[in-house]
Amino acid sequence: MAGYADDLALAHLLADTADSISMSRFRALDLRVESKPDLTPVSDADTAVEQALRGTLGRARPRDGVLGEEFGSTQAAAGPGSRRWVIDPIDGTKNFVRGVPIWGTLIALLEGDVPVAGLVSAPALGRRWWAARGHGAFAGKHQHAATRIAVSGVARLSDASFCFASLDGWASTGRLEPIVDLSLSAWRSRAYGDFYGYMLLAEGALDIMVEPELSLWDVAALIPIVTEAGGTITDLTGRPPGDKTAAIATNGRLHETILTALTAPKR
Repeated sequence: MAGYADDLALAHLLADTADSISMSRFRALDLRVESKPDLTPVSDADTAVEQALRGTLGRARPRDGVLGEEFGSTQAAAGPGSRRWVIDPIDGTKNFVRGVPIWGTLIALLEGDVPVAGLVSAPALGRRWWAARGHGAFAGKHQHAATRIAVSGVARLSDASFCFASLDGWASTGRLEPIVDLSLSAWRSRAYGDFYGYMLLAEGALDIMVEPELSLWDVAALIPIVTEAGGTITDLTGRPPGDKTAAIATNGRLHETILTALTAPKR
């Protein structure tokens, strides 16, 4: 995996560190949870993971910038090819604090504004997913126990498994009606939140995953994995998703159908 092999090896090392910290705090009786200004929860595990990963990156990649959910941004070296690591220490904190095992650490490497490598580690599920641009997407327990993954070949909505994350977010954007219509038109609909729906999509286990708004740290690691698995992920305009945009991910064959349904004028 020339070009990104060292970066992915480092991402796995970062994930090992994150897994060790987060699993030691998962379901801990003394877990400390606070509310951020936006009223979302943050646990002592979130902050400990991000601090540890920032420390490792500061030593291993001192010229690279870092953006993390809990501690903001540190500047990358100047230049058009500037590199930046984007970290979500625990994606799915609400699950984490309630003892639900669907949560994970998201690690992405960006060159300029383009995510070129991504890793998702879900230690409570015993699974990781990773990809680098031009080299395919993989999943397994760790780097040396991997299987290449690919999206499904489903081409009709009536045969598709549709995942929408949650209804309240879509209601707040005024798009609840098309989400309900899509759910009723699909073969099956479920709400696998956070990173998990995208990883199931990349594995071919479901065919569509949509969310109304994500921050960059929520989506950056997902983009290389979905696209290298053969899928498509955009915002509602068909552009690559960015900070504070929707994320529409499909197996590619269904993408225009979903975009059209979500952007059609209200009846």
